[in-house]
Amino acid sequence: MGAGEIRTLAARAGIGPGTTVLDLCCGVAGPGRLITAELGCTYLGIDASASALHLARERAAGLSCRFEAARLPPVPRGQFDVVLLLETMLAFPDKDALLRGIAAALRPGGRFAFTVEEGEPLTGAERAAMPDADTVWLVPLGELEGALERAGFEVRWIEDWTQAHRLTADALTAAYGADAPAIATAVGMRAVEELVAAHRLWSSWLSAGRVRKYAVVAERVA
Repeated sequence: MGAGEIRTLAARAGIGPGTTVLDLCCGVAGPGRLITAELGCTYLGIDASASALHLARERAAGLSCRFEAARLPPVPRGQFDVVLLLETMLAFPDKDALLRGIAAALRPGGRFAFTVEEGEPLTGAERAAMPDADTVWLVPLGELEGALERAGFEVRWIEDWTQAHRLTADALTAAYGADAPAIATAVGMRAVEELVAAHRLWSSWLSAGRVRKYAVVAERVA
């Protein structure tokens, strides 16, 4: 996500001074650090990767950010104003269980702000072509809206970000290809080849309309 997209989503979610934010699957917490620095929220980032959290803590020095290591599900319980799930809804096969957990972490009237890849589930051939297909669980938009409603949410804002994310996938494909030798020294050439192949598939699917990318803010009403 670009900084402009992060700011747009944060504004739609009502993040500001004193807002309590739970960021699920935060990684190195680039979005979290941006909104904490600019908007003055109180931030807790959760991720399963110890190395990602180590970098997040280093880069968040001086900010009101906390980080905890945890694998999802379950979602940590609490009474947060906003829960973020950016670029990782795709990785959860059971959307209903995930959304119930997120609803339980929000106070009544709290907002769930997320991005999601929308489309029919992958076919057998598509799963065979996609590296790490066990983390790719597409969901049709109507099915997602039904799951949100069952979990006690009402959608307050939704915007199609397909074009912007197709351009990002194209740019990343080119960058990974250009830097393949350097990246391979750290992770191996096979990992680089899979990274490039996955981004090429995403670019193709986004271009053809096989997948669409949405940003969503839903409010907990029940």
